[in-house]
Amino acid sequence: MQALDYSKIGERIRQVRKAKGWSQETLAKKCGISLNFMGKIERGDRKMSMDTFASLCMQLETDADALLWGIVKTEEPAVGNMWRHLVKKDSDSYSMYIRIMKSVADIINET
Repeated sequence: MQALDYSKIGERIRQVRKAKGWSQETLAKKCGISLNFMGKIERGDRKMSMDTFASLCMQLETDADALLWGIVKTEEPAVGNMWRHLVKKDSDSYSMYIRIMKSVADIINET
């Protein structure tokens, strides 16, 4: 299993954020985290929770592979739509996606 490089993940987050023309503060507010924490994520100084990572993916409208590994792939419409339909963090769908992502992460960490 390839180790995660948090500074590269942070660079990718910064690139996508800047491409949208957003400040760190704007993205931090959209994700419900502090500006200080957002800066630390982008510098690779801090690890984030799955909830924060999922929120970043949703707000930036990008997939996990793009942020984690720099792999940009054309997505099937169904996959992209799954994230766009999540309106509230407290929705049942959001909770289900987070549980699935956590399960996948646990499986990956076991190998």
